[in-house]
Amino acid sequence: MNRVRGLSDLSAHGGHGLLARGWRGDVIVLGAGALLPLAFAPYHLFPVAILSPALLFATLLTLTPAQAFWRGWLFGIGMFGVGVSWIFVSIHEFGSASVPLAALLTLLFVSVIALYPALLGYVATRVLNWLRGTKRSAQAVELLVILPALWTLFEWWRGWFLSGFPWLNLGVSQIGTPLGGLAPLLGEYGVSWAAAFSAGVIVLMVFQPGSRWRYPVMLFALWTGVWLVGQIEWTQPKGNPLKVALLQGNVPQEIKWLPEQLRPNLELYTGLTARHWDSDLIIWPETAVTAFYYQLKDGFLTYLQQAAEDHNTDLLVGLPITDQGSGRYYNAMMSLGSSQGFYRKHHLVPFGDFVPFEEQLRGLIAFFDLPMSSFSAGAPRQPLLQVAGHKVGISICYEDAFGAEVIRTLPEADFLVNVSNDAWWGDSFGPHQHLQIASMRALEGGRPLVRATNTGITAIVDHHGRITSTAPQFEVAVLAGMVQPRQGATPYVRWGNLPVILLVAGLLAVVLLRRGGRAAE
Repeated sequence: MNRVRGLSDLSAHGGHGLLARGWRGDVIVLGAGALLPLAFAPYHLFPVAILSPALLFATLLTLTPAQAFWRGWLFGIGMFGVGVSWIFVSIHEFGSASVPLAALLTLLFVSVIALYPALLGYVATRVLNWLRGTKRSAQAVELLVILPALWTLFEWWRGWFLSGFPWLNLGVSQIGTPLGGLAPLLGEYGVSWAAAFSAGVIVLMVFQPGSRWRYPVMLFALWTGVWLVGQIEWTQPKGNPLKVALLQGNVPQEIKWLPEQLRPNLELYTGLTARHWDSDLIIWPETAVTAFYYQLKDGFLTYLQQAAEDHNTDLLVGLPITDQGSGRYYNAMMSLGSSQGFYRKHHLVPFGDFVPFEEQLRGLIAFFDLPMSSFSAGAPRQPLLQVAGHKVGISICYEDAFGAEVIRTLPEADFLVNVSNDAWWGDSFGPHQHLQIASMRALEGGRPLVRATNTGITAIVDHHGRITSTAPQFEVAVLAGMVQPRQGATPYVRWGNLPVILLVAGLLAVVLLRRGGRAAE
């Protein structure tokens, strides 16, 4: 392993253009971040998820902590500024904010979330500079241990801190690639680590051309080994396949909650349902019913229950429900047919399901007064609903972004159900990225997933995370298909994120303790 002999070594190997400290380096890093969303749906250019972090890693090798913070922030501005640009659509088109105000709020959000890669850069360079002070640092250790481990830890931190925002995680982009085989074993963060490790190898191949054979072999061994792991069938079929029908009403978001729209909504969904009573399970999307359960239970819902019993079909229906004692209301799914029950959404979306600092923000702008934006959170663990003879793991909208929460329903659940209303994001990257995230939950859990949405993308996903069928966006449609329930547990279902976090944290600890011990000798 080549020891670091000074920053001049890197320039000597042709890296000086990538490592420039001035504005050129800033532009390179900003562009690298902006390109990263191309690795995700709808583009699926998965190699970008390795090349983009590789450019960031390369530039971090030569910077002070303050410079690295700036470069990391620029990378995040590019990454999230492009990748979550759908936030502007939500605020402007559906939150009734002017273009300048919507742009300002979007920029504010992107600037804050970009602090994660900024802090990654700062912490990484502090660690690297300390190691170099021991005079025993090595490029391979920096690029294959330190940087991939920190990338993974910061992704994980972003996934839960302050409610969490696990969007554009590298691992999600690798569904259907050899690296995706790690998902049932270590979850999406394990796949992210493998992608970041591959990025480190790429940088070493550029900066150490004298070791041309070593690093390509390392990359080949990693990808081949992970691909072989991905061939393992962790779960097994259970019972006969089910015939499902997923309803997509395509009700425009701007009129959905109008009182006069309730009757047309109900007629639309009952009409679509009537054509598919031969299904084992029919699923309506999130809040397809735009009235509270108590308002409809003695009329419409009683009729729907009787019709389901008559046709020997089960339904899952999205609707809000209330706790009459406390006055709280919940975003929920209700099962009808062979059994009745409710699932209450637990992980709420800030500003969508609820408004933080509500007393201060309500009334300032229309975006903070969206209809049905004062939901309460359901319990983190709830009894599973049973439909068509099987227990199901339900997630509502944004909940499917949190793998550690989805696996709470496993291995008890035989398949996964996600319902959503992605109309908030319009014709943007958002619905495509969201479906890709839902697909990762199927891959991690070794379970098929069925997904019903208001405007798209309604889909059926198999237990390998492969999207087998979709309904067209922005059309009234019913997606009918077969789903094979499964049983058993993947390692990720059994252990969650703990193994990968312990692994990367342990690698960091070993390197730091060894180097620190040698420095003290």
